[in-house]
Amino acid sequence: MTKIISIVTAIIMFVFPMLNIPHAEVDKDSFKTEYTNVFVHGFSGWGEYDDTYKVFPYWGVRNGDLMKYLNARGFDCHAASVAPRGSAWDRACELYAQLMGTVTDYGENHSKKCGHERFGKDYSDCRLIGDWSAEKKVNLFGHSFGGATVRLLTELMANGDESEKGTADISPLFTGGKADWVYCIVTLSAPHNGTTAYCVDHNAVTSIVNGFNSAASVIPKLADNALYDMMIDNAMALNERISTVDSIYYFSYACDGTYKDENGAYHPDSKLIASQYTETSKILCSFTGTTPAGYVVDEKWLPNDGLVNTYSALAPIGAPSVSYDSSNVKPGIWNVMEIVKGDHTTLQGAQRDNFNGRIFWVDLLSMINSL
Repeated sequence: MTKIISIVTAIIMFVFPMLNIPHAEVDKDSFKTEYTNVFVHGFSGWGEYDDTYKVFPYWGVRNGDLMKYLNARGFDCHAASVAPRGSAWDRACELYAQLMGTVTDYGENHSKKCGHERFGKDYSDCRLIGDWSAEKKVNLFGHSFGGATVRLLTELMANGDESEKGTADISPLFTGGKADWVYCIVTLSAPHNGTTAYCVDHNAVTSIVNGFNSAASVIPKLADNALYDMMIDNAMALNERISTVDSIYYFSYACDGTYKDENGAYHPDSKLIASQYTETSKILCSFTGTTPAGYVVDEKWLPNDGLVNTYSALAPIGAPSVSYDSSNVKPGIWNVMEIVKGDHTTLQGAQRDNFNGRIFWVDLLSMINSL
């Protein structure tokens, strides 16, 4: 009976919604590269290694598995599975293990500091992709907190980690010198600079946030999670340790599902923001103030996608960035794409009346392959 229910659910969720979705055409004549594409989910997400993905794919949502759709059109795409609520560091280590087909190594010093085992899952017999090297690069796509994950992975590949260098049996991930293994990074609704969803100035909540930060400075393992990394001050600290690599192409997409009324106040647009994000969007639409570390959150932070401030998703503060110009795309700088009208799930491939996720992804991958 359970199997029958699963089959029926899959048909309802994927087959029927897909019937009227227009397909995107692929023109490979302009392609100069065809590297493997690795997709990394956000906070509380899932990927190919998880059973949930078989029934409800994170990439594609109710419109079918986006990986299968893109692979059927000649692209090589894979959805990684990293710790749903893990820190950017732990997730980067897990992603590396999946791409290399090896045992997850969180680093000797990091593991001791954060109070968990050094080694995790072994992917030797279930590698996510084929060979990965300077000759066979990858394009990395990070949705939401997946953005911090792919950025930190690339930083470690490029420059390693000083605290891990010199430790016993060090993982190649921490030695650096592999910046040329990554061709392109694309972030989608990523809280590069944190999100006010976790910094709301609502009395008791503020006390909890401040207390959590204070406790984490004394008890490091409290800082080893995604929620900590997405707080504005902590996201800013993460930005300071992540460089922009000269040889890598960077693209960022931000979403906005709000509108500004005649009095200058922002509100979630019910046509763009899904109902599950409405209340959080209202908080993001109204919060301004100062973080515990003194960062000023002003009006430019108010537009949002229901979970992440649009401004935060544009580019890491302090990193070089320009508005995207199709005639002048350069590596080593964030190419900030036009803001997409939608909510936090729009760029996962979810179909919207105003946005065709399939055409978006085929066009994006084609553009990257044509650089």
